[in-house]
Amino acid sequence: MVLYATTIFLGAFLLFLVQPIMAKQILPWFGGSAAVWATCMVFFQVTLLAGYAYADWTTRRMAPKTQTRLHLGLLALSLVLMPIIPDASWKPSGEENPSARILGMLAASIGLPYLMLSTTSPLVQAWFARRYAGTLPYRLFALSNLASLIALLAYPVLVEPWISTHAQSITWSVAYALFVALCAAAGLAALKASPEAAAPARTGAAPSSDTAPPSRARQFLWLVLAALGSFMLLAVTNHICQNVASIPFLWILPLSLYLATFIFAFDHPRWYHRGFFITLTAISLPAMAWMFDSLELVYAVPIYLVGLFAVCMFCHGEFAQLKPAPRYLTTYYLMLSLGGAIGGLLVGLVAPYVLPGHFEIVIGLIACGLLLLARTMSWGWWATGIATAVIGTTAWASGTAIEDQVSNARVMMRNFYSAIRTRDAMTPTPFRSLVHGGIMHGGQLLDEDKQLLASSYFGPNSGFGRLFAALPDAPRRVGVIGLGAGSITAHARAGDVFRFYEINPQVVDLAYREFTFLTATPAKTEVILGDGRLSMEREAPQQYDVIAVDAFSGDAIPMHLLTRESIAIYLRHLKPDGVIAFQATNRFVDIAPVVERLAAEHGMTAVMITDYPDSSEGVDYWLSSTDQILITRNRDLLEHERIRSVAQRIEPRPGFPIWTDDFNNLLTVLKR
Repeated sequence: MVLYATTIFLGAFLLFLVQPIMAKQILPWFGGSAAVWATCMVFFQVTLLAGYAYADWTTRRMAPKTQTRLHLGLLALSLVLMPIIPDASWKPSGEENPSARILGMLAASIGLPYLMLSTTSPLVQAWFARRYAGTLPYRLFALSNLASLIALLAYPVLVEPWISTHAQSITWSVAYALFVALCAAAGLAALKASPEAAAPARTGAAPSSDTAPPSRARQFLWLVLAALGSFMLLAVTNHICQNVASIPFLWILPLSLYLATFIFAFDHPRWYHRGFFITLTAISLPAMAWMFDSLELVYAVPIYLVGLFAVCMFCHGEFAQLKPAPRYLTTYYLMLSLGGAIGGLLVGLVAPYVLPGHFEIVIGLIACGLLLLARTMSWGWWATGIATAVIGTTAWASGTAIEDQVSNARVMMRNFYSAIRTRDAMTPTPFRSLVHGGIMHGGQLLDEDKQLLASSYFGPNSGFGRLFAALPDAPRRVGVIGLGAGSITAHARAGDVFRFYEINPQVVDLAYREFTFLTATPAKTEVILGDGRLSMEREAPQQYDVIAVDAFSGDAIPMHLLTRESIAIYLRHLKPDGVIAFQATNRFVDIAPVVERLAAEHGMTAVMITDYPDSSEGVDYWLSSTDQILITRNRDLLEHERIRSVAQRIEPRPGFPIWTDDFNNLLTVLKR
């Protein structure tokens, strides 16, 4: 029995450890978008489905010896793909469909090994049931989820902070080879079962009530419960990441709660107190709907995490109570994985291209309410009334939040990279803003004589404003990573060249369609579609006077724009006395120590310029509070009155490591 438990434990551990390892490696290639993780999850869930289908089909249709030989052959073949390091040829150029690119890369890099790991839990449980007839194997599923949970919790604490991404891939590959050996041993051991135990699952005897095959209605209920849990997992993860940052920790926390509910549900019936968790779900659904558009994340994030746990405990607890006899366990797990894949597909691939905003979480909340109603109707009229009230309250709170977004929006658009919209405000003076998720990323004054005035994060006293005022009168060449509304061109003059790098084609569309900065500025403007760093990597040196890094994923600069390798690319395009300016305005992340280390390595000085406008009238009302960092070797520029009077040199943080592509950790710079 130890052999089977060890095989399942190691397989599940590697199955979930590889998810953040691979996602973090490719995150920089696709602009740090939160959708990278959702798309990766689609691949993982669909491949898990394929693995469960393989286990179900081979268990029911193949003789044990044939099944074992096939599986051992595929395990050996999967070793050819070691080590699991994504090939650089999969990096996007800017024109491809990013979802298809990610799915193709994952299939080529880890497709067969991940498929083999996906088969482990149902297949090895079937082998166990064959060898130890009469022993229920379902606790092995709880063990599998425990191993998965340990892998996820270990990654942000024991793996990411201490082990480079390259070393992570190599170590995982070695552990996978060990898994192949264990799985082969388990398969060979299962062949030693008695002929009676090894008999096919089908039999001519009439089934008893305990072993009758599950009905179509029950299988459909399995599917719905599994799909809704998966749907809510990804919807909540996206909702959190879009307002903070797309980082492994924020991927792993919701996924860990999701897995914990499987552990509780399948370990023992005592963990799922049906009345308690149904009540907690009934409370959580309207609370989550009420916090849908809240930026008070100190309150919203815990509510969403508690709500996710309650919903998944409800779905998976109900799912576990409906488990069939062991002879049907591969079909049972197949429906579990099919539901998980459907939920992932709806959030990861359908929602970004069908819904104009991040509204899938609202759909999930209402669906949970309907499921709650269906599962409690038998309790009596009072339960039906309460469930109906929960659905109504959830729908009302969600609808109010969505109506507020839609009614205030001129344009709403969504794709793989983000959900964006523009909105107008008429007081105290007309202003149009560009909103990403719930966060404003620039805007423009609408009065015709004020349209080219600096506003939002680019006011005259911001770091950007003071920098452009301090530059010599000669024409400037400026590279800008992140287009937004094009607001930075408020500081442009005739003869200047502003070259923008923007990964999201919808942002480019809105910048031209909803704002006039790019067309009305006296400077020459150029827009390069694609990730800024990858685009600059391919270009000849541009001789920029200024490089402005103003790209965001959620509310933070993507980490791949803050590494040693990225600075080397910037410096190749920067004049010797040029300046790199970083937008550091953020509620949760302090990038100052990261930038200081990068600057110091190249003999540059890093200074912080902070601006807190307090006007509540006129055009100054639309000036935002900002933190912006300048790094340069140009001492004369730093001594200019516009900068010297407010700039504060960033002091090094003792022991803080320099970030590289291979080693970076956003948890170390969270604001406390």
